[in-house]
Amino acid sequence: MNRLRRAYGPLFRRVLYPLYESGLRGRGTLRYLTEYERDQWRSADEIRELQWRKLRALVDHCWTQVPFYRAHWARAGVSGPGDIRDHDDYARLPILTKRHLREHFEALKADGWRDRLLYKTTGGSTGEPVTIGYTRESYERRTAVMLRGYAWAGAPLGVHALFLWGQDPGGQGWKERLHHAAFNRRYLNAYVMGEANLAGYADAIDADRPEVIVAYVAPLVRLAKWLEARGRRVHAPRAILCAAEPLYPHHRLLIERVFGAPVRNTYGCREVMLIAAECGHGPGLHVNADHLHVELGEPVAPGDAAGPREVLVTDLHNYGMPLMRYANGDIATAHAQDCPCGRGLPLLGRVDGRRMDTLRTPEGRFVGEYLEYLVFGTPGIQRFQAVQHRLDAIEVSLVRGEGFDPAALDTLRERFHEVCGPSTRLNFHYADDIPLTRTGKLRVAISTLACSASTAFAHAFDWIARTGVESAVMAVA
Repeated sequence: MNRLRRAYGPLFRRVLYPLYESGLRGRGTLRYLTEYERDQWRSADEIRELQWRKLRALVDHCWTQVPFYRAHWARAGVSGPGDIRDHDDYARLPILTKRHLREHFEALKADGWRDRLLYKTTGGSTGEPVTIGYTRESYERRTAVMLRGYAWAGAPLGVHALFLWGQDPGGQGWKERLHHAAFNRRYLNAYVMGEANLAGYADAIDADRPEVIVAYVAPLVRLAKWLEARGRRVHAPRAILCAAEPLYPHHRLLIERVFGAPVRNTYGCREVMLIAAECGHGPGLHVNADHLHVELGEPVAPGDAAGPREVLVTDLHNYGMPLMRYANGDIATAHAQDCPCGRGLPLLGRVDGRRMDTLRTPEGRFVGEYLEYLVFGTPGIQRFQAVQHRLDAIEVSLVRGEGFDPAALDTLRERFHEVCGPSTRLNFHYADDIPLTRTGKLRVAISTLACSASTAFAHAFDWIARTGVESAVMAVA
């Protein structure tokens, strides 16, 4: 069976998928994929020039066809597209926020595209779900870029893959199952993962023996911790692709150790799909700069030029409802070195997470990743979530497992204060479980400090509801 699956991959890639995508569906995905596969090998200067030509054309289009941008840019002193002469001029334009998308939805549509748009709504993991419109060409190009990036990371089209992913509670219909079978992939539903059924996920990996695993980070980490605690080995895939959530170094080491396979990170958002991916030849994630214009804006911590910055993204091919300098809510860190693979595409050093989920101290120190490292390094803690409603306190919910010792929390506090200072206290609470979000992810850090009052209240109410199952508050004096 596995030999047939491996042979099926090239057949699907070279014959069946072209017949389906180009012939039956009449889409230009493979034509765009050929274009992107060629352009990735241009020099960095050539890619930057290509990107500017696309951006220049889009700016002209927005000024003449999109009412919102004429007004939005005019308020910033722009008298016409001729004022935007280069990348530096573009970087001075005002950003587009989720609030703009909600309040100016109709004005953001291009005049000639209003009746021809497709639509999607983001999952709202930031607390701010939004609906966006996009053209058929932009969708086909996004699919092509995704295929290219997944191939970098070790999952080319048609490879036998197992997805540890989110699915609708109702499960898959026969059309979905047929579609996934044709694409040589199987889905395991991350939404229903719990302590009682983790063995079933491990059994499914052994039974399916995938060449590649594609997974949300949180459920994969949870499964890896369970496997390691029991000393169980499962089938080792050729590669593991992580998506949808930040992948921290200690997560990568854990997954690679337990599954015996290299881990490749990918980064995207629902508004534009794949933004960047690792190629496996060097550190960092290649940004799809021949398809998107991605900027790292102002530092999250003022004065910290080398630290994380706000991600601003422009879809260079969505002429129907253009997203220009769109703040998607993420923060990332730049990477200045070239990749030895030879691609001219620029690199992100790492994706740090959601801006609103950045935990910090009164001194401005960012502590979320370090706190996660400490907690997951404490024996007997199966899951946790840190919530910050005020600068001087972080509320930490813990799901306890075998071998948990309450005295370890005193050590955890001491180590946290040694590195992060004494001004922020940790308040621990016990919980029976910490559910995944509606999109199948685990938000290990939630900060309401950067939210609106209504969003902050919603997060606070949600947190109280979760920790009320069994709370034992142990505040640091």
